[in-house]
Amino acid sequence: MKQGLLIFFLFILMNAHSQQINIVPKPAAASIQKGSFNISPSTKIILEGSGLEKTAAFFNAYLKKFYDFELNIASSNTAKKNVIVLNFERMDHTIPGAYSMTIDQDKAYIAGDNEQGVFYGIQSLIQLLPFEKNKSLSVPQLSITDSARFAYRGMHLDVGRHFFDADFVKQYLDLMAMYKFNTFHWHLTEDQGWRIEIKKYPNLTKVGAYRNGTIIGRHPGTGNDSTRSGGFYTQAQIKEIVQYAADRYITVIPEIEMPGHSMAALTSYPELGCTGGPYKVRESWGVCDDVFCAGNEQTFQFLENVLDEVIALFPSKYIHIGGDESPKTRWKLCPKCQQRIKDNNLKDEHALQSYFIQRIEKYLNSKCRQIIGWDEILEGGLAPNATVMSWRGEQGGIDAAKQKHNVIMTPGNYCYFDHSQTKKEDSLVIGGYLPIETVYSYDPVPKQLNAVEAKYVLGAQANVWTEYMAYPSKVEYMLLPRLSAMSEVLWTAKNNKDWKEFQPRLLNEFKRYDWMHLSYSKSYLSDPVTAK
Repeated sequence: MKQGLLIFFLFILMNAHSQQINIVPKPAAASIQKGSFNISPSTKIILEGSGLEKTAAFFNAYLKKFYDFELNIASSNTAKKNVIVLNFERMDHTIPGAYSMTIDQDKAYIAGDNEQGVFYGIQSLIQLLPFEKNKSLSVPQLSITDSARFAYRGMHLDVGRHFFDADFVKQYLDLMAMYKFNTFHWHLTEDQGWRIEIKKYPNLTKVGAYRNGTIIGRHPGTGNDSTRSGGFYTQAQIKEIVQYAADRYITVIPEIEMPGHSMAALTSYPELGCTGGPYKVRESWGVCDDVFCAGNEQTFQFLENVLDEVIALFPSKYIHIGGDESPKTRWKLCPKCQQRIKDNNLKDEHALQSYFIQRIEKYLNSKCRQIIGWDEILEGGLAPNATVMSWRGEQGGIDAAKQKHNVIMTPGNYCYFDHSQTKKEDSLVIGGYLPIETVYSYDPVPKQLNAVEAKYVLGAQANVWTEYMAYPSKVEYMLLPRLSAMSEVLWTAKNNKDWKEFQPRLLNEFKRYDWMHLSYSKSYLSDPVTAK
């Protein structure tokens, strides 16, 4: 009965907002007029600037996939009716990607401050298309000006715990592009699997990419399935995915974990650990005492060689080096690590981790790259040019910003999409409860920061850790619809956000997911706590 009443209430709510513009994330300014513009096979796309061919091709690919027709593309001409015009205009926004869109009965006109801005305008146009397959697609007449609040709008995907093939990674990127995310944090190495081909070290994928079983149930588990699982991306696949992301104006930041979460690497090359092994690719979750040996020069030679190949594959300014959950147990007992502490007058093992991170940072800086690390890299002293990703709450980000370091906020209580969307877990998850309303309520700029310090907050990201996500459909289910809420956190100005106004647009997103045949949580419709 409660669910029926709730759905009825939401139906009334949605109809009360029938004149709203169903775009997520919400544009900075928008007004809707009476009337519509029809897109049909006879409509032409007119390119008024160079470099817009990719965006036109993207739009055509979407039309072909969902409506079974494409539009002719032409350079600038005098046609004034039945056209979609793509152009550039100067816009006064510090963050790239601003756009404007005007739709009247004769045409849709989209202008961006750069190619990225035009692409975002096309994403908004796509969201206006009807969820029915025909040869005449009606979109409302309207006017929009739009720009992003944060420069860093990120999504993360862990492929170490469970491997997902290249096609699914591309689908993940498409979902990100739909909601105007611009950074993909790709977690490529873990205790449970090494996922990136490194030609200098073939054992990383021959040995480290596979495990001989996985625990059953929640850690520590009720047994083991004894099923070999794993996989990796070839360098050719990596290049293809990086280009696929670039075509959607998404930067891919690879993560190569160090010094912890390295059991797959140690199993492949045991000499890099403090004990010398034997090791095995982990079959359970949690934190492992075995980490890279910080007193062994071979460790740094190995990591520098690995990073050389990573740099050649990823043009991103940043390389994520992890730095989290690295126990000091082995280092305390390792003669080489203790000698390193002594030789460098380090205070303790925490200072040794700082030495480790700073040494890697110096190497990456010499290659014109910068590091990002989880907030544990603050321990023992922060590397000079490091960006901190704050996950254990917001304090790490606050501390880093006050030290004048760039920060990306990703606190677990707002940004961890491996937590349940329902109070009573409806599937096996790692734990925690994160309903969509909580995600929507997040503000990445902590109140403890003044105006100057707040500028060091580049943005935020949501994380998808996959211990309990073995299949693409489960990833989709945990991602959606929370992805839509996070997009509005990162794109829409704080004073322009409104949970009550977002709700009817959320219902429209459910229709989109059905239209696209995506798996998603309907907990919003059945959980009174979430839908209040």
